[in-house]
Amino acid sequence: MNHHNTPLPQVPSASPRPVRHLSDVQRRVTTTGRLRSQGVAPAEANEQCRPGGPWQQILPGVYLLHPGPPTSEERLHAVLMYAGRDTATPPPAVPAQPDAGDPHRPLYKEAMITGLAALNLHGLSSAPPLLSLEHVDVLVPRLRRLRSTGCAHVVRTGTLPTPDQVTGVPVAPVPRALADAVAGLTDAGTVQRLLSEAVRGGHCEPAAVVRELNDAKLLSRPHVVDAVDSLLAEGRAFAEDRLYTMVCEYGLPDPVWNVDLRLPGGPHLGGLDAYWPEQAVAVELDTRAPRQDEDALWSEYARKREHLERLGITVVYITPKKLRDTMEQQAAVVRTALMASGDRDPAAYVVVLPR
Repeated sequence: MNHHNTPLPQVPSASPRPVRHLSDVQRRVTTTGRLRSQGVAPAEANEQCRPGGPWQQILPGVYLLHPGPPTSEERLHAVLMYAGRDTATPPPAVPAQPDAGDPHRPLYKEAMITGLAALNLHGLSSAPPLLSLEHVDVLVPRLRRLRSTGCAHVVRTGTLPTPDQVTGVPVAPVPRALADAVAGLTDAGTVQRLLSEAVRGGHCEPAAVVRELNDAKLLSRPHVVDAVDSLLAEGRAFAEDRLYTMVCEYGLPDPVWNVDLRLPGGPHLGGLDAYWPEQAVAVELDTRAPRQDEDALWSEYARKREHLERLGITVVYITPKKLRDTMEQQAAVVRTALMASGDRDPAAYVVVLPR
């Protein structure tokens, strides 16, 4: 049956509340609570859902007001209606709030789409089409009493992130959606494609992704670690390109790139991304990712910086995010360090080697 040509069944006109403020999809998908507020008793709703009837129950307490399969949009809203604390219908004995019909008020409290469905909504082409997904991941607070059923797969979290609104649907931010998607994936290629596209497409920084994967305890899985390693290498290459662009665009003097410093006949002092020997100023990209060894790695950075600064070398640390978002500001920091070099004691002599 081609249900697209079938006129949509109307909610019985006993409705005491206007439904004009609801979007089209929210007129086609509804809940027991909303039907009750419009004068439709549960028994009557069940009668409409009999085999061959005009409605169907798609999830517990959630109805599709037409026969035939749901669209991907209807499925998303059905999952959110099932998992969210429904704020469209005030609880019994509480008068309707003045903003009950406000179309900008979030309808789905304490629930958001996550995982592969969220990545699709964020526009990642390597995420599968919505209708091909067997279930839709929905993120809810850990203490909610709710189970996965039908097309709704419940994912719990101690702290709900602030959702992004995409096509009127609350969606987990990309790093969180990636972690929830990766948790259910075993194919290394798929994981790598998703992580790479998220970072390359500018949806998020590598460090934010790794933090979420670490929090989800996914960095013990070899195929995830491999994908993260190549993601960080790719992230570093992007950051190096941006650093080069910054030096050219903001007219900084040419440094020597990618060098190792060493004391004459003495120990190795460490690698640097850019170094201005005459001014004894160095730039190092801080591409640390928060893993289990984060503190050890940071103390290594701090030790190197301290050692170089004792030798009279100024070290400027720049994160890839700052390079991307505030390049001009970072150029000003480096320019200030270069200009201030004349006021300092000359630095110790060091040997500069290509890295």
